Amino acid sequence: MILYIYSKGSHPVNEMRYEAPETIEAAIALLVAKDEHPRVFAGGTDLIVQLKAEMIEPGMLVDIKKIKEPREIIITADEVQIGSAVSGAEIRENVELKSLFPGLVESVLLIGSDQVQGRATIGGNFCNASPAADSVPALIAANAKAVIAGPNGVRKVDVQDLLVKPGKTSLTTGEFIISFAFPRPPKKTGEAYLRFTPRTEMDIAVVGAGVSVTLNPDGTCATARLALGAVAPTARLVNQASDILVGKKLEKSVLADLAIAASAACQPIDDKRGTIEFRTKIAGVLAYRATKIAWERAEKN
Repeated sequence: MILYIYSKGSHPVNEMRYEAPETIEAAIALLVAKDEHPRVFAGGTDLIVQLKAEMIEPGMLVDIKKIKEPREIIITADEVQIGSAVSGAEIRENVELKSLFPGLVESVLLIGSDQVQGRATIGGNFCNASPAADSVPALIAANAKAVIAGPNGVRKVDVQDLLVKPGKTSLTTGEFIISFAFPRPPKKTGEAYLRFTPRTEMDIAVVGAGVSVTLNPDGTCATARLALGAVAPTARLVNQASDILVGKKLEKSVLADLAIAASAACQPIDDKRGTIEFRTKIAGVLAYRATKIAWERAEKN
């Protein structure tokens, strides 16, 4: 199919192919066509905006929604897979995902309006590579791996290792994310995601914090992961969080130490949405609060 992209006037400024392959192999064959500058099309909520703003000029859109694997949610005794083309609305309505990964579901619920969530996909939100993307800190906290298909086969990569800089991932020519794979969380695991925005809805995170905590039978922390968004060129895992929390119980002094570590991990910028000083402080506050919520959820699981 040939599509025509129009400028603000009435004349087409670009001719573009639209393809909707039905297999992973067919998608890869299209995506390796360097001369056509192909782009993966999933929900399109970011891509269409970029096209209209003339930020990108792909020669071909490769729609992956007709491929089975990116549209599946698979939950087994050991692993959970969420397809990259699964919409936010589908994640929101999955009762088992809400139970297993409440922090991830919370993050997805913050991506746009209900109407946007009917189209927006978790893979698109990740691959847009915005430092402020809500799903990314939650994916990192949940220890997700991206399942990537490409000309050289299928590989799994820790999601944080795919992020290079704002708007850029390390995916190579012909590659796309099939799904996100998570180890099924053990009992006594809790998650949470919090963000700060000037408005309560339809806004972009000034700071975001995703947390996952697993407790020992005695109530001490067995494992912990804290990830922050919008405080550096890419979302980042706060490695010191594990050292602070593991072996400890939920106490204000422990959470205060965690808040200090979260703030220390920040490398934010000044912009119209927040200053360096503000973002650095809020990162500590959100880390404190999100960890407390995740811990209390773990105690109930």
